[in-house]
Amino acid sequence: MVDIKTSLCGITLDNPVIPASGTFGYGYEFAELYDINCLGSFSFKGTTLEPRFGNPTPRIAECPDGMINAVGLQNPGVDAVIAEELPKLAQVFHKPVMANVSGFSVDDYVETVRRFEADEAAKAQIGWFEVNISCPNVHGGGMAFGTCPDAAAEVTAAVRKVTDKPLLIKLSPNVTDITEIARACEAAGADGISLINTLLGMRINLKTGKPVIANKMGGFSGHAILPVALRMVYQVYDAVKIPVVGMGGVSTAEEVIEMMMAGASAVEIGAANLINPYAAKEIIEKLPEVMDKYNIKKLSDIIGGAH
Repeated sequence: MVDIKTSLCGITLDNPVIPASGTFGYGYEFAELYDINCLGSFSFKGTTLEPRFGNPTPRIAECPDGMINAVGLQNPGVDAVIAEELPKLAQVFHKPVMANVSGFSVDDYVETVRRFEADEAAKAQIGWFEVNISCPNVHGGGMAFGTCPDAAAEVTAAVRKVTDKPLLIKLSPNVTDITEIARACEAAGADGISLINTLLGMRINLKTGKPVIANKMGGFSGHAILPVALRMVYQVYDAVKIPVVGMGGVSTAEEVIEMMMAGASAVEIGAANLINPYAAKEIIEKLPEVMDKYNIKKLSDIIGGAH
């Protein structure tokens, strides 16, 4: 009998599979398809202080083995998430959930987390805060925080002051040295590092001669980015002493194991959910079989095993 449990910042997960923010809504949408309590956890849709309509359309461009999106953090704002989304989630998901938060200033991040903390029901549901300083689809913040070590540390330290919950900082791959930024976040009080967010990409419509999406550029995700994600998880695992959550192009149980060998304590599934809404469930079901194939008895034993 294999053991597929893992631990993330002191919280035990039944398995390492976590649907990534922006690909799983607020959870209850997928609960109409299957019992989402089979998941290790999930990261709910990126939430900002104020409601956001998002970027103009078109927002999606297809790519070979991936996609580009520029949704622009569309969400109803933190107050509506607390009042409407999380109570619906509580009816169908009974494990700690990951709260993904975004902002356009340090104060935005702090106030969004503070409001989650101030609501007793929301506080009880949230296991971790995943602070997104890496979204490439918004102007005036977002990725700018994730591309500068000092700015990343400033956001981390400020949010650290308003919550005792485990703090995961989600980093951008669109940088020269990912390890420098990861170390800055660790020094500022992060409990873990999530990576990678999307790469920056674009497509051009040959008929119009213009970029396909209105934002011109957007976040490139999907199976094609897996080798980049693995490389960065491997590097960050060596650079910091805090846990790493790996993501980027993962779509099979074999790739979950590969990501954990690179150094991930848990693995987020992103674009695969948009292709197959049962992707996370099927990966979890397949894990024991793949572990048997490679003679892995305990999943937590292989974390960083490739080093």
